[in-house]
Amino acid sequence: MKKITFLLAAMLFITTVETNGQDANRECTIKYNLFKGDFQSKKYEDAYTNWIYLMDNCKDLSVNIYKYGATLAEEVKKDPALAKRVYEQRLQYFPKQNPAKVHSDYATYLAENKLASEEEIFTILEKGYSIDPTKMGVKNLYLYFQGVTDRNKDTTPQRVFDTYDDVIENVNLKLEGYAAKLVELTKDSINNKKLIHAYSVNSKALGQVEGGLDAIISEIATCERLVPLYQRDFEANKTNAVWLKRSVSRMFNKGCQKDPLFEKLVRAFAQASPSPEAYAFLANVLEDNDDTAGASAMRQKSFDLETDPLKKAKYKLKFAQAAKDRGQLSKARSLAREALTFNPNSGRAYLFIASLYASSVNNCGSNEFEKRMVYVAALNKARRAAAVDPSMSSTARKYIRNYAANSPNQSVIFTAGMTPGASYKIGCWIGETVRIPKK
Repeated sequence: MKKITFLLAAMLFITTVETNGQDANRECTIKYNLFKGDFQSKKYEDAYTNWIYLMDNCKDLSVNIYKYGATLAEEVKKDPALAKRVYEQRLQYFPKQNPAKVHSDYATYLAENKLASEEEIFTILEKGYSIDPTKMGVKNLYLYFQGVTDRNKDTTPQRVFDTYDDVIENVNLKLEGYAAKLVELTKDSINNKKLIHAYSVNSKALGQVEGGLDAIISEIATCERLVPLYQRDFEANKTNAVWLKRSVSRMFNKGCQKDPLFEKLVRAFAQASPSPEAYAFLANVLEDNDDTAGASAMRQKSFDLETDPLKKAKYKLKFAQAAKDRGQLSKARSLAREALTFNPNSGRAYLFIASLYASSVNNCGSNEFEKRMVYVAALNKARRAAAVDPSMSSTARKYIRNYAANSPNQSVIFTAGMTPGASYKIGCWIGETVRIPKK
């Protein structure tokens, strides 16, 4: 009898628990639907009451509790402590729902409201970055890299370089994606205005990050620092294609090609990774060793192996840079123009041509007017870069300001006996016709 009584009691208890659980779930569903309806109707005060209930009792019901709740906490109630709770509960109960972006947004909110120390904020950014750097906010990519640099530049500079490469590679992936989409969208620019604007804004922001990262790393990535570092680590990494690629790229970009280590790294890279990029670098080495025919064949090989037109454009631009380094300015421009046939929106190619012109000012003019008109040609290319490539607009504006300031003013034009607005052909290797400034 006692056994039967116990079993009946147990069954009654289980039934009661199940009923209570079902009632709780039903209440959560009702509260959630009311909250969601009020929020979407912008009845924020009505939504708030049900939302707090959900935050307390239905924490894992829907990620929308936190997506919508962030707006209530941050913008409606303007309650930093409540907003902090939103982020923390979302990460706890929905850890797989876009966690990198959530960590990034959380770090931004904490920083803007001074709710955490720099170290705490950096830790959150580090978590977001480790999950997926491409989902982080543009500004936070910069802040994360600055944090890595500050903590490692004097003790473990390789960590800084590796992080820089990781960030830049991810930024470039996004930029290439935007660039490809913009090429397609501009074929029907009238019907794609909104999308073009969106991708342009994103490209511009990423371009600014890239420039900021370069500014940070340029202080520590000098040839004097890179050469001994790579010499030290070469034996351990001589078959590591990723390490070799990054080392070669950095030495090339910093102008360290004349050091014998550069050739050693390039040849190891080509052996570890027989790829278009490796062959492009190897072509430069062959050229520097006076093997012009071998260099030409190697460039063609690297170019032919590549199938992506945007990457083909980048290779052409690398070839152009190598030609410039050897003083072959006309050839460098031709190669940059070829790059533009593969990517008409390459702001880098236009800025490269602009820099070729600016470097020739003293050689392509016999008087002040003629020299300053070379700056006009450079200015036109810089303006074109800003117009076609949002990711380069910030950098292009610096060039534009510089070239505009050096263009001939009305006094110089008058003294030269020229007419503002008239056509003028620049001599020398440039051979380009431009307009004389009116103002």
